[in-house]
Amino acid sequence: MKTEEAFSESGLDWAAFLKALYLLGVVLFVATPLVATVLGGFKSLGELRTNPFGLPQVWEWKNYTDILLSRRYWQLLQNSLIISTLTVILTLITASMAAFVFAHISFFGRTMMLNYITMGLLFPAATAILPLFIKVRDLGLLDHYLGVILPQVAFSLAMSILLLRRFFKELPEELLEAALVDGCSYLNFFRYVTLPLSRPILATVGTITFVHSWNAYLVPLVMLNSDSQYPWPMGIMIYQGEFSAEWHLILAFITLTLLPTIILFLFAQKHIVAGLTSGAVKG
Repeated sequence: MKTEEAFSESGLDWAAFLKALYLLGVVLFVATPLVATVLGGFKSLGELRTNPFGLPQVWEWKNYTDILLSRRYWQLLQNSLIISTLTVILTLITASMAAFVFAHISFFGRTMMLNYITMGLLFPAATAILPLFIKVRDLGLLDHYLGVILPQVAFSLAMSILLLRRFFKELPEELLEAALVDGCSYLNFFRYVTLPLSRPILATVGTITFVHSWNAYLVPLVMLNSDSQYPWPMGIMIYQGEFSAEWHLILAFITLTLLPTIILFLFAQKHIVAGLTSGAVKG
């Protein structure tokens, strides 16, 4: 009580102070491993073992320059970019069309089908990796980009459809009614009205899907066999030997490969917040 009275007398808000303190703790919890990863890439292997969190005594810029100048790094980055971009495109196309149907078109079994799709959130890709491998093998897509892209799209659809459907239902019903009266079809309304108004949620779903695909490890590990097809998470194996690992190079490699997703998130942050908070407050 005395502390609260002291804050009141000094003009400080006790709740705001606790909120700021909590947010500071969250920032430190999230930023500490990121900063340690970046700094670890500037250290030698010996210094990393003795000083994992402090500033480097000698800045080893060679760790980063050697990776950036290697052809292997850019090949891994290109593979990840192809897989992630195609995953985002296919996810947005299929999820947006399905979400529009669930949001605006009534048909028998709609609720049951939506619940069935929602059940996909309960099962990670690891639980279905064996039947996925068999199906991809039967389709002849092993060691091919599509063998990774299609499973990633399938496991992204549940969350994507739920997010898009909620946003589509918040659009004014009068727009759809007026369009139908004027002879506009559902497809044209979806293409020329719904999609242009849904840029925030499309950016949100696209960014989330891209990050998940960019960081995926298990599905590419199972579906790909050729080094030339590997995405960046599998490229870390270059620096792992039979008895030891070059952790300073692994940290430098991780830092360089996480930069694209961080930059993408910073550019799309405004749209992500708008997409996730749409419909949260009514009235």
